[in-house]
Amino acid sequence: QVQLVESGGGLAQSGGSLRLSCAASGRTLSSYTMGWFRQAPGKEREFVAAIRWSGGSTYCADSVKGRFTISRDYAKNTVYLGMNSLKPEDTAVYYCAAGPSWRPTTSADYAYWGQGTQVTVSS
Repeated sequence: QVQLVESGGGLAQSGGSLRLSCAASGRTLSSYTMGWFRQAPGKEREFVAAIRWSGGSTYCADSVKGRFTISRDYAKNTVYLGMNSLKPEDTAVYYCAAGPSWRPTTSADYAYWGQGTQVTVSS
């Protein structure tokens, strides 16, 4: 079992920055993929970014490339999503997820999910 707890969400102005954290516990993540997804009101959940715990390969959605950065801290067992140049359309609940395979955009491949953290970007 893996437990995931997100933090760092809140209110930001357009053009501003936030950093989300996802603290993981429960088992080793060495073979896992860690991902961030988001869901805006009335919309489907969508992939944002992912990182392989071992090796650090990353993959980001086109909509956030150049603005968002995913990273991990081994010592803290934590994954981060740095978000810069925020836009109102980034407003959503952001979810952290963990899964054993490297198909980063496929939500069904993620076995564990956090509760989500709200990000609101005002124009």
